[in-house]
Order: sequence, then C-alpha cells, then structure tokens
Amino acid sequence: MNTTRGLTIALNRGRILKEFLPLLRACDIEPTEDLEASRKLVFETKTGGHRLVVMRGSDVPTYVEHGAADVGITGKDTIMEYEGGGHFYERLDLKIGACRLMTAAPPDADLSQGPLRVATKFANISRRYFESRGRQVTIIPLSGAMEIAPLMDLADCIVDIVDTGNTLKANGLVALDTIAHISSRLIVNRASMKTRFDAVQALVGTLRNQVGS
Repeated sequence: MNTTRGLTIALNRGRILKEFLPLLRACDIEPTEDLEASRKLVFETKTGGHRLVVMRGSDVPTYVEHGAADVGITGKDTIMEYEGGGHFYERLDLKIGACRLMTAAPPDADLSQGPLRVATKFANISRRYFESRGRQVTIIPLSGAMEIAPLMDLADCIVDIVDTGNTLKANGLVALDTIAHISSRLIVNRASMKTRFDAVQALVGTLRNQVGS
C-alpha cells in the first residue's frame, strides 16, 4: 500500500464500525487510539499515514462524493437512499452488517388497494418501491420508532431495516415484502480512483481477499 500519502477513510459508526475493525486490521491499518472508546471523530493510524474519520452512516456518501474522504464504509441502504450526484464508485460488498430492508404492517392490515401511508426514514427508497408497483403513497418521515406508527394510526405500514424481526413481533407487526438485502459496502471517490489508484486498489484487494468476494 502507498505509504507516502495515506487514504482518508470515512467509517460508519456503530455496528458497522465494530464489524469492520477486524477487516481494517487485516489491511495493516490500525488507529493510534481505540475508535470505540474515544469521543474523537478523526484518528491517525500507526502505519501508512492513513486517516480514519468516524461519522453517521448517512454522511459517509457525502464526504466521499465531495472528496473529503477517498473511500467510505456504509450500508447499501444508505447508498440507495442517497440523493447526491453519485460521484463515487461502489467497489466491494464487505459482507458485514447484513440485514433486510422490508415492508411491515399489522397482521390484519389490508394493503391491497388504495393509497398507502408509509412511515419510514427511507423516503426515496420507499417512494420508488411503491411507485414501481403502481401504488400511490404518502411518505411519513420518521427518524425512529417506526414500529408504533401503524399502532397509533399514523401509517398503514412501515419500511425499515429488519434483522431478527423480534422488534416487529414485539410491537404487533409482521414482516411482508423484502425491498433489498442489505450489507456494508466500500465506496470510492471518483477522483481518488484515478489520483490514488494504487492505494485504493491495494485496500480493495486486501479487503476482497478477506471477505472472499
């Protein structure tokens, strides 16, 4: 890997960060401090001159697209929802953070006819999904606690990330249609793909060997 000038790597904090750290170590990239324990957001690395930046997953594509980060790690759902110009490449499925993006509703809900009220934080994905099926929808944006929206008659159904399904069940909902299978992806700034080609390719190659893609 190019050691004269390291890459700036944007990392999705939370579960994805925790699962990605072993892959990062396999690339011989190790922060000088504990990313999970520190309250800092920007970290230098022990080798290679790389810089790690920890942020909300929804911000990762923005930093990569605008060149503030060379590469980024975030969920496929975030990439699908992103409204930017797409000035980045999706290079690798890291096969971590696996889950499903699904519709869900109370078991007795009749969703077969008429316009639907859909509660979700994935407004763009949800609109495209229902419109592709010829359904008229009103999107009700929520940042959390989607599961209670149908119970409070705020929405007919929800679109949300489903892992085990236990939260849905606990709140009287059933999972319905799978919109997409989600996992964490490596994205690369288009300019960095050209100007930092060797460093980016070295990172992608090592990660690909680790995840078996």
